[in-house]
Amino acid sequence: MQDYKDFFKNKKVTVVGLGLLGKRLGDIAFLAECGAKVLVTDLKTRKELELSVKKLKKYKNITYVLGEHRFEDFDSCDFVLKGQGVALDSPYIKYAEGKGIPVEMDESLFAKLAPKVKIIGVTGTRGKSTTTILIYEILKQAGIRAHLGGNIKGTAALPLLKEVKDWDVVVFELSSWQLQGFGEAKISPHISVFTNFMPDHMNYYGSTALTTGKALERYFQDKSYIYKFQKKNDVLVLGPKMKGKVYDTKSKVVNASLKNVPKSWKIKLKGKHNMENIAVAIEVARVLKIPEKIIKKVVENFKAIFGRLEFVREVKGIKIYNDNSSTTPEATVAALRAVGNIKKRKVVLIMGGDNKFLDMSKLVDEIPTYCSKVVLFKERGTDTIRDKVFDFKKKGIDVYEEEGILDTVERAFSVAKKGETILYSPAFSSFGKYFINEYDRGEKFMKIVKNLK
Repeated sequence: MQDYKDFFKNKKVTVVGLGLLGKRLGDIAFLAECGAKVLVTDLKTRKELELSVKKLKKYKNITYVLGEHRFEDFDSCDFVLKGQGVALDSPYIKYAEGKGIPVEMDESLFAKLAPKVKIIGVTGTRGKSTTTILIYEILKQAGIRAHLGGNIKGTAALPLLKEVKDWDVVVFELSSWQLQGFGEAKISPHISVFTNFMPDHMNYYGSTALTTGKALERYFQDKSYIYKFQKKNDVLVLGPKMKGKVYDTKSKVVNASLKNVPKSWKIKLKGKHNMENIAVAIEVARVLKIPEKIIKKVVENFKAIFGRLEFVREVKGIKIYNDNSSTTPEATVAALRAVGNIKKRKVVLIMGGDNKFLDMSKLVDEIPTYCSKVVLFKERGTDTIRDKVFDFKKKGIDVYEEEGILDTVERAFSVAKKGETILYSPAFSSFGKYFINEYDRGEKFMKIVKNLK
């Protein structure tokens, strides 16, 4: 393994994106600890990023350019560390590349600096987090030295260089944005997982018209880096819905199937979509020759992770689920099918958020099948479906709209009846005027629910 301290010491690094999720803070602090001269630039203002800046105040070798980017910061550094969500056509990144300055991303840079570490990468539109953490838990139970990272709250990739040893296993959840770094580095994980693929992030990939296919193609291209540079001895595990959708692979391909999940196992996770996640995790474990009894034990004891169809509590005979991470219509449809009953409309659905320019028609069609009531969270994305949802009143479904998370949740609780289920499954993203990020949205929901009486 390359001595990472020598690699970073005295290097001038321009970091694009400080952010508010906390993940970037770990990477930036690590660079500073290694003796790099770090310049952090972000289009958000210092006031907006005050909490993040405060957490890094002890590092004297970090400077900030906030509220703007400057070309001069992209031609006077040893390399650029690009964060998630930087525009595909960023003139600053193109400028750095034109100057011959390397552009890195954290997970792919980790992979280059830790060549003897086995990397399991998990991507897909839905199910990434559940699948990643389930694989990680199986590895730990099997006694394998495993580490968790990628697009998981509270984790950062570069600090893992301090922890890993040769032949350790690192399980990364990888978004399409993070996989851009793998594409630029022309590397892929040793074991790659592609859970599923459906429209998402159309606001980022440049089109509101899915019929053109351009945005979807660009999205799939980034996702494809999970396997594109694999070698003959590597493995690609495809989710049950991905069979036949991936081409030009050099690695061994394993198609996960629901048939390979033993029916005798007592599984706690709800929904067919979670069964698909489990099927994928099982195949990864089998590739690693982990005994079946260990896989079974972990799968049977695995509970929903935060914000993924997570049962929170029951109050006055009303069950409440936090499915905050469902930011696409397909995810909310899956949640409705998991907790609903087509013979009894007993779901009180809370949904709405910021616009990602996704097709909501299938979700709108599904709502009358499962829901007795719908409470809309007023936001820009919600505006696009409001009229169609309010039309459900003609079908005997009560529909409400509230502004702010507190009023929305309290309205849902006030109209729900004993025996009904409140499902918080937004179907839209959180980035608007009400929340810092997705985690902030979920935490605020949980705080309100825990205070319900």
